Amino acid sequence: MVGSSAIVGWMPSAGAGGMKLYYLGGKSQDEVVHDKGDLYIMNASFVPASAKLGYFIFQLKTTQPSSNLIFAIGPNGQFPDYPNYALPQHIDQTSITIDYSKGSTSGNSNLNLLRSHGVLNIMGWSILMIIGSIIARYFKQWDPTWFYFHASIQAFSFVAGVIGIICGLVLSKKLNTKVTHHKNIGIVIIILGFLQVLAVVFRPGKESKIRKYWNWYHHNVGRILIIFAVLNTFYGLHLGGEGSKWFLAYGVIIAVLVIIVVILEIRMRIIARRETPSKDNSSYPQAVELPY
Repeated sequence: MVGSSAIVGWMPSAGAGGMKLYYLGGKSQDEVVHDKGDLYIMNASFVPASAKLGYFIFQLKTTQPSSNLIFAIGPNGQFPDYPNYALPQHIDQTSITIDYSKGSTSGNSNLNLLRSHGVLNIMGWSILMIIGSIIARYFKQWDPTWFYFHASIQAFSFVAGVIGIICGLVLSKKLNTKVTHHKNIGIVIIILGFLQVLAVVFRPGKESKIRKYWNWYHHNVGRILIIFAVLNTFYGLHLGGEGSKWFLAYGVIIAVLVIIVVILEIRMRIIARRETPSKDNSSYPQAVELPY
């Protein structure tokens, strides 16, 4: 894209549209200059179709149109503004090649890769992993059914999450985006995931003296993984410019899971206190060992 010219359009409000020419002199924002470039357009107009959809119509004057075209979309709610009309970084792009002699086109889009990265990571690390942990902590009375559900859900979550992170790495390389923090947190998450897999492989027996240390390790690594995953999901939605609807939807899901955890935790502690035999008639509460 460096060295090329672009026509950029946006809708700052319902029924209103703006359009400018840009020269893409480099990859930094100050190298993208408005009202420059080698494109010449005539008879430009904007036709609103709805509150969120409009059409920019113009005539391109050229002796030989380019065969290679790139279409990009920016983040929702961010628009070029006076006086610099700086463009935010695009969140997706597609390129096509036009063969004017045959009247055919060929193209490539990263949209499916972007969606796969988001959906797999959200479902894997950020939702199903939490559900699997809830089953392990609060439903051990149904032994061994709880274990099979827990292991199956966590295994599926891990595989989905790994594939999602791989999609993200490929996408980052294709788009040449600078998402260092998001990527680094993702790497930490996948390392923690592999540590959990190793924990399962080398799990000691229930009667082993080191079982309590294994429990401490397995539980806390899982909790740290989930915290990082949730935070990185919100950060990823921010980087992707997905808008408030995605934040709200994911936030509601996490809030519901948190409420479920609080209710189940209170219930478990009440049951544990009731089942703990009193050593004397003292009114002081006795120590309670919670199941894990």
